[in-house]
Amino acid sequence: MRLDTDLVRDILTKIEGLPFDGGFHDIVVEGHSPGELTYHVVLLHEAGFVEAMDLSTLDCGVCWKPKRLTYAGHQFLDAARNDTVWAKAKAAVMKTTGTLTIEGLKVALPIVVKSLIEGRIV
Repeated sequence: MRLDTDLVRDILTKIEGLPFDGGFHDIVVEGHSPGELTYHVVLLHEAGFVEAMDLSTLDCGVCWKPKRLTYAGHQFLDAARNDTVWAKAKAAVMKTTGTLTIEGLKVALPIVVKSLIEGRIV
């Protein structure tokens, strides 16, 4: 399965909207299967953006559910929330590296935000 950075942002936004009640939650993102969501939740957990748990069973198969965003997840989402910033950061990463990665976006997002604040990017 391929990493979908737009789905990453959508999942982080969904998790941000969940109640902080100590439980693990189901998330739904229109147009994406439970398998895609589980895969990306695992990746976000591995990246340190979410606290999630493997709730897989023999009966139900692979199932990871998120509990909350971590501090790093909040920071990434806050930088990525604006559609203009998100598009410019993705374009910058693709232009300079030829590939789109979470690590590249983690570097590019603050640079784009700073450049916009300073009026260097329109």
